Amino acid sequence: MPVTATDVARRAGVSQSAVSRVFTPGASVSPRMAAKVRKAAEELGYRPNRLARSLITGKSRVIGLLVAYLDNQFYPDAIERLSRALQARGYHVMVFLASNEAAEVDGVIEDLLSHQVDGLVMASVSISSDLAGRCADLGIPVVQFNRAQGDDRLSAVTSANLAGGREVARHLVACGHTRIAHISGWLGASTGQDRARGFAQGLEEAGQRLFAQIDGRYDRQAAQDAAVELFSAPAHARPDAVFVGNDHMAFAVMDVIRFELGLSIPDDVAVVGYDDSPIAAWPAYDLTTMRQPLGRMVEQTVDTLLDRIEQGDLAPRRVEIGGTLIRRGSTRPLQED
Repeated sequence: MPVTATDVARRAGVSQSAVSRVFTPGASVSPRMAAKVRKAAEELGYRPNRLARSLITGKSRVIGLLVAYLDNQFYPDAIERLSRALQARGYHVMVFLASNEAAEVDGVIEDLLSHQVDGLVMASVSISSDLAGRCADLGIPVVQFNRAQGDDRLSAVTSANLAGGREVARHLVACGHTRIAHISGWLGASTGQDRARGFAQGLEEAGQRLFAQIDGRYDRQAAQDAAVELFSAPAHARPDAVFVGNDHMAFAVMDVIRFELGLSIPDDVAVVGYDDSPIAAWPAYDLTTMRQPLGRMVEQTVDTLLDRIEQGDLAPRRVEIGGTLIRRGSTRPLQED
């Protein structure tokens, strides 16, 4: 027969409720009591039944994490940090993949809800207003990570994308560029929209106009195609600088510029990305980029979600955290340097 909590309590000489507290993350228990119970559990081969506990408490202590794709190195790093931070708070993470298509996202969320998750982190995916309302009706907190839909029922944690786009524009103008283009992130997403809007505003404030813009859709092939379209023209008719909506696309654009078109970076064209994913610092790319404050974004996401789970009906939060422009070799020195 399987070993029960009652068996452990009898062996340790404590109450069954004490055993339950020891194996309940976040519960108050003395170190001496915890050591005694865990020793008895190890001797008996006891494993707590988390499913049974969730039926009793109504809490699974499982967080659903929904992401669109993992090709972009920013997201595996974010998932690892989110998972570690949630585990440190006594929660477990269930990761699901879905495209940015709303219909597919809705189907995946149905699966997540069937697993009785205590909350959802939506990373780089869309969520329909109907499902947002359903999650709210069911009392399931949702935090959007690196996205912010217009629905004011949803909490969101992002970098300051509008300000980041404006900072990139100022930098490229300060480097002396006059034909500045943008291969945007997906313009159906708040990040793509805000970075593009901030970039255009920054150019306008500097007395320049956007030379060209193409929606790269956060897709490597779309970014490559955009690079061919923009940089195959004669020198006087092509951009002398390009802001690419994230690093994942920027690497593809740099490969096309250098290896397919035979142009030099930054002499013929400067390139700036967004994220500061680990590969950006590799000598092969040496990419100037806006660094997203990933550590602080993860911390705010976890705090926002768990405050709503553990403290009840709190108002949704919208958190924006400023990033930093990291200057590397894919752009020229500033003219005053």
